[in-house]
Amino acid sequence: MAGSVLPKQPVLEARAVSKRFGNVVALKDVDFNAHAGEITALIGDNGAGKSTLIKIISGVIAPDSGTVCLNGSPVTFHSPREARDAGIETAYQDLALAPDLDIAANLFLAREILRPGLLGRLDIFDRRVMRKRAEEHLRDFGIKVGSINQRVDTLSGGQRQSIAVARTVLWGSAVIIMDEPTAALGVAQTALVLELVCKVRAAGAAVIFISHNLPQVFEVADCIHVMRHGQQVGTMDPRTATMDQAVSLMTGATDLSHQRH
Repeated sequence: MAGSVLPKQPVLEARAVSKRFGNVVALKDVDFNAHAGEITALIGDNGAGKSTLIKIISGVIAPDSGTVCLNGSPVTFHSPREARDAGIETAYQDLALAPDLDIAANLFLAREILRPGLLGRLDIFDRRVMRKRAEEHLRDFGIKVGSINQRVDTLSGGQRQSIAVARTVLWGSAVIIMDEPTAALGVAQTALVLELVCKVRAAGAAVIFISHNLPQVFEVADCIHVMRHGQQVGTMDPRTATMDQAVSLMTGATDLSHQRH
């Protein structure tokens, strides 16, 4: 139709994804999508299938059936490295940082910049360049630390989580997955991380935000996908939906057939 506006294509899309572990159905025909410049929240009780879906998207495990698309094209990841090479990065709940290394070394962990010429062929790192780029990256996102040479185990919990998120942003060109990024953080540290999550969205990334904290989800998310017993049972607009409605979907108290849209 002339003048009609076509819906924008999601950066990442899962279509009818299913996964079994023996007799346990972890996912059943799950549909999920995430758009550039938006925070898409994924919520559900323990065992709802959130972690399994994220592991499929990030290349940790393969689905039994269904399709994952990146920028409209089907993709098959055989390892997390393949997913990372495609621009999908994950900041896990356990941070996955090396505490005895400094901040710059953590940002470039397993992606170190080598010295030019013969020194590079000898696998000698260019620490000056990595530190300079690390400083610029943290400054762009307003992350304040004492020194880029500071060891990660000397940072506060909020600072460590910020470094983990910053690393995903540095390398994730398409999709940034944040798995419980504010778990075990205090109020001030949580505010710091949530502000960073919003800055990542403003930079144009497609952000997937997994959290059990519904007030935080409703504060930052643009769209909420609800899972229960391995199925995607509804999507919600946090501007018009309520936390009570989200809990009803998560627990099965609401008739699922009236919540899908």
